[in-house]
Amino acid sequence: MTSFADLTSPQVADVLAGPRKPVLLLPVGAVEPHGPHAPLGTDEIISAGMCARAAARLADDPDVRVLVLPTLNYGVTEFGAAFPGAVSVSASTLHALIVDVCRSLAAQGFSRLVVVNNHFEPAHVETLRKATAEAGVAYLDLVRRRNAARLTAEFQSGACHAGQYETSLVLADRPALVDTATMATLPPRPVDMPAAMAEGRADFLAMGMDRAYCGAPAAATDAEGRSTFDTLTDLLVEAIREVAS
Repeated sequence: MTSFADLTSPQVADVLAGPRKPVLLLPVGAVEPHGPHAPLGTDEIISAGMCARAAARLADDPDVRVLVLPTLNYGVTEFGAAFPGAVSVSASTLHALIVDVCRSLAAQGFSRLVVVNNHFEPAHVETLRKATAEAGVAYLDLVRRRNAARLTAEFQSGACHAGQYETSLVLADRPALVDTATMATLPPRPVDMPAAMAEGRADFLAMGMDRAYCGAPAAATDAEGRSTFDTLTDLLVEAIREVAS
């Protein structure tokens, strides 16, 4: 059993008293448009998928007990505001929630925690960096160069919102949620999102993403998704090992 919320209160006490160091994972995502083919919850699906795979990989580890917290599905999501389905919270709300959750757990003895995020809107990422630093917990920052260098070429290009990278991951984890017929009709859209942001473009429409995607979703495959999940899980297991050491 790897889900924290599935445990009873006495079972949580047993985890704290047990010989293995407990490490909790907090998956974070957002509710925002991911093209006409991928679900609004793409980011949280990827974060939760990473956490589940890391917990499974370490299920029999003699030193570490990994438990996955309920996913935080809401984030700072302003770039997709022009499209139906985007749900945003303020940076202050996200900051307070992360800090409060982490401090509540730490007060019980769960001091080892890794926040796992796959929604990369700059205000969201910056909020998570500040909140995790304030709470004294780890943050697996996938956009840091050393981590991004281990991911796919599309991810590194910056044209990866609902493109080949993200769509492949959803195909590997929740394939029924991808409209593959629509996906196959979408032409590549090579938008360098970091460069566009640096130019002051503050939403998908201003970036030329009139269908809320960039990259090459038609090239997505579940095989690529499985391979990328392997790499993401490697990164997360390394973060867990660091927190537990």
